[in-house]
Amino acid sequence: MSIVILGVDLGKNACSVVGVDAAGAVVVRRSMRRQTLVDYVAKLPVCVVAMEACCGAHYLGRLFAAHGHEIRLMSPEYVRPYVKAQKNDDRDAEGIAEAASRPTMRFVELKTQEQLDIQTLHRVRSRLVAERRSLTNQLRAILLERGTIFPVGRRKLELGIDALLADEDTTLSPRLRQLVAELRAEWRELDTRVETLNGEFVELARNDAAARRLTSIPGVGVLNATALIAAVGDASSFAKARDLGAWLGLVPRQHTTGGKPRLLGISKRGNTYLRTLLIHGARAALPSLAQSETPLGRWLTGMIERGVHRNAIVVALANKLARIAWAALRKDATFERGYPVAA
Repeated sequence: MSIVILGVDLGKNACSVVGVDAAGAVVVRRSMRRQTLVDYVAKLPVCVVAMEACCGAHYLGRLFAAHGHEIRLMSPEYVRPYVKAQKNDDRDAEGIAEAASRPTMRFVELKTQEQLDIQTLHRVRSRLVAERRSLTNQLRAILLERGTIFPVGRRKLELGIDALLADEDTTLSPRLRQLVAELRAEWRELDTRVETLNGEFVELARNDAAARRLTSIPGVGVLNATALIAAVGDASSFAKARDLGAWLGLVPRQHTTGGKPRLLGISKRGNTYLRTLLIHGARAALPSLAQSETPLGRWLTGMIERGVHRNAIVVALANKLARIAWAALRKDATFERGYPVAA
């Protein structure tokens, strides 16, 4: 028995394992607990260990790589076509082993512990921001029912509520006034926690050379730079700059058949959080870049003069920023405003 590829379907407690030989025949088919799996793989001769890129895969991948195994992580959507007949854990493990043997399969780069730490900070911050947005929406609705309306904008709402609580002649009942004060205190606490995380990102970007190169790009701030490093590392898994933009879902979705090309809206594939940050960064940088006498500015001005919709220009600029970020990571170069820009 010689296992060439070991397909592992990860579970919270039990994991299904399927081992195939050089001919693709199944030679091992087992189910075991996670710790038993770690001990089992440690005793195996060097082989390919394939898993879906899901929660816990990067941690186990680093453990298995320490024993000399080659780790191949794949997106679940690429594994699904190789699952035969009825779906179960055993079939999933077999499909993972089959998918890992394909020469054209796209694999996910194994993340380091530092990348996962930065990614975790971003996810916690995203949750806190969502909680703050939900809280402010609830405050608006509560006060709207009492006839109090505030202008659009978080800062205006903040000033309006502070003024409302400071006014002794308000029409709010004592209990509702107390409730609004409690929600305002909760809002302040969320602001403090978000700002603390923002300070951590600033410190991370200041001490990392790659992040400093990324922040030299217009529209790429501290959040974008640290999120890019957490997601793609040095971008070595992307052969070309356009591959990063396509991975982020910033390119048109293609539906071509019968030799007739048809391009739709952007594909919105890949990392939604990172794509959102890049689009927001592009939207903020667009006014100043469009007025600059640089190749990038002239490219944007040309689209504006042709009447391209503003949202399409923003997405195109976000794609351009992603491609520039790839060059900054792969070539260890900072952004040069006067450098020619491809159309």
